[in-house]
Amino acid sequence: MDPVTHTLSGALLIRATAPTRSDQLPLRERMVAGSLAAAFPDIDFALRLVDTLTYLNWHQGLTHSLVMLPFWAFLLAHLFSRFAGRRYAWQLFFIPACLGILIHILGDLVTAYGLMLLAPFTTWRFSLPLVFVIDPWFTAIILIGLFMSAVFPKRKAYAVTSLAGIIVYVIYSWSLHEQAIRAGEEYAAKKGLDQQAVSVLPQPLSPFNRMLIIEDNSILHVAHISLRREAPFEFVGTDDLLREMAVAYRPLAMANWRQYGLYDLQSPKNADLSYQAWRQPVLAQFRSFAKFPVLDGIDYTAQSVCFWYFDLRFKLPGLPPSFRYGVCRKDANSPWHIQRQRGTFWID
Repeated sequence: MDPVTHTLSGALLIRATAPTRSDQLPLRERMVAGSLAAAFPDIDFALRLVDTLTYLNWHQGLTHSLVMLPFWAFLLAHLFSRFAGRRYAWQLFFIPACLGILIHILGDLVTAYGLMLLAPFTTWRFSLPLVFVIDPWFTAIILIGLFMSAVFPKRKAYAVTSLAGIIVYVIYSWSLHEQAIRAGEEYAAKKGLDQQAVSVLPQPLSPFNRMLIIEDNSILHVAHISLRREAPFEFVGTDDLLREMAVAYRPLAMANWRQYGLYDLQSPKNADLSYQAWRQPVLAQFRSFAKFPVLDGIDYTAQSVCFWYFDLRFKLPGLPPSFRYGVCRKDANSPWHIQRQRGTFWID
């Protein structure tokens, strides 16, 4: 989830779970602590100071671990107590800090990136890719609950109802995910592909937009679909990026399926060279990070050749891919080196 949604969700959870009366820690301090704790796990953004691939491989790692949650909450509780001038003991901040971190973890768990929930014991990533990382409907439900809680400060029923709405929204997103999985399995069966290799990723603009990915050896069959659209949008040739993106999501029966691969199989020369390029040690960190890596293109110049790759999780219709990496060399006797090409967003 985006940082704003994380922060708001922390405030909402604290408001929904706050005791009716508290003579120890006032509601305002409790909500501030919970919202700050809900923003805390993304402090691992500091890894960008090392380099982007280090950040991509370790983002949503230790700071998003359920194992480490009590430690981070203990640390934050002491900091909150100190910033409050020690008017309140750190123990009073511990539960709000735990709840804030927990709802951040749950919010990221339903996106496609993947969390190391059991770090430092394992780096295995857990993910339920149900909701796109920026979801205006998800955020709006939270905002409504906070707004009504501000209008009626003595009633926390609005915050509780908003949290229930979030749960219902996620469950509904799960049903859409399963519907997309079944659609992918039906297509795979029709084309003689592996029905167990179907993946679905949430997409922007609407909870009904999904990306279907079917893995068939080194080939990925990919389609952008809308689960509720009966007719495709017509592209009118404007410069409206959002409309251009929306056009890409077509009714299931009219889906445009594309094939991606890791190797250029059209040319024997390129096939062998792309095989070598993908396995170069300089690309090891990208291979570790990418879940759906594909070859984006080959650039031949008089000075060098470059093989470019991206992860389908970070490619949106109408936009260049984020985190696009290439391995390049000058000639057959030169060593391979890695290059990065920036995408559209500041995080690239």
